[in-house]
Amino acid sequence: MKDILNQIAEQFKKFYGEHHLIVKSPGRVNLIGEHTDYNEGFVLPASVNKNIILVLSARDDEKYSMIAYDLNDRLEMSLVKISPGDKFWANYLLGVIDQLEKAGKSIPGFNCVFGGNIPIGAGLSSSAAIETGFLFALNILFDLKLTELEIIKMARQAENDFVGVRCGIMDQFVNIYGIAGKLLKLDCRSLDFDYFPFTNDKIKIVLCDTKVKHSLASSEYNKRRLQCENASLILSSIDPRIKSLRDCSLDLLLENKKMLDEETFNRCHYVIEENIRVESACSNLLNNDFDSFGKCLFESHYGLRDKYQVSCIELDYLVETAAKHSSVFGARMMGGGFGGCTINIVQKEKLEEFSLYIKENYAKVFNTSLPVYFMEITDGTRVIQNNL
Repeated sequence: MKDILNQIAEQFKKFYGEHHLIVKSPGRVNLIGEHTDYNEGFVLPASVNKNIILVLSARDDEKYSMIAYDLNDRLEMSLVKISPGDKFWANYLLGVIDQLEKAGKSIPGFNCVFGGNIPIGAGLSSSAAIETGFLFALNILFDLKLTELEIIKMARQAENDFVGVRCGIMDQFVNIYGIAGKLLKLDCRSLDFDYFPFTNDKIKIVLCDTKVKHSLASSEYNKRRLQCENASLILSSIDPRIKSLRDCSLDLLLENKKMLDEETFNRCHYVIEENIRVESACSNLLNNDFDSFGKCLFESHYGLRDKYQVSCIELDYLVETAAKHSSVFGARMMGGGFGGCTINIVQKEKLEEFSLYIKENYAKVFNTSLPVYFMEITDGTRVIQNNL
């Protein structure tokens, strides 16, 4: 991270002189609990060692000057009514300013250079890292007195309203509350959370990036979300306490299977089982039982493949191939689906062997390279340097 930080700080100095504040904002992985967030269920993410670095200073005038270091692109604008523009990267920052204005907090002029090493499109939530990190930095730079939870909710709303992505709250939450060496179990309804240790020095989290993004991803995601919401309404006629699938037991679903079409039943079946798997996975972690923890990941993938139907041939191949290697405890697709990464729990002493094995096999079948990332669980968004 040090090299990237120095490069971005130098870029800032070149255009704006001395900086006032440097913030690092990490990407995230989700070990288990996929498509459960918008069903008010449970997730088990962690912040990781791929970061967005943001360097900022206040200005004496009322201009916003922003540079996307990785894209070598710049935007400068005066304080006017904020609206989405042609520069997609700037919308992540402008969406945050829009939320602050709606909350009655006007932002004076500032300079900002940001960039980092979070792989774009790999499902590590670079967008949430930009939005949450930027809002975290503005809160310090201009003494906005926002609480951590206000930062989380406003960053999420910026993505929903301004960028147009109906994401849950997991990404922003772990971005702020992540702790090195621990997974964060989040209740996506109450926002209660607990930490679970992930400090075994014999295992490693490995991501394999298909570099694939199928065109179905957005429309199919929205379709599944609607299926789950409609199913909750139907099942609430049996038990009025059901406000979302999180409230439905597996027994109640099975007893009332005929009320749902087969596809919707399968969606519900997966979500309810996935919430149960999150609970099991947390128990496994407390017992340092990575064999059982890994089985939860495999079962999660099979549910995503067969019942939720959001996998693809590249993801399935990676999980099936990983399962054949003796170093792997568990693997599954990670993220919304139809591309992106698999997450793998691998014996540390066999990391290079696994990496070579999975890359060679993937290249033979798909005739393309496979980026592989070794992940460390780190702290969430933090101040690196403060010259205020």
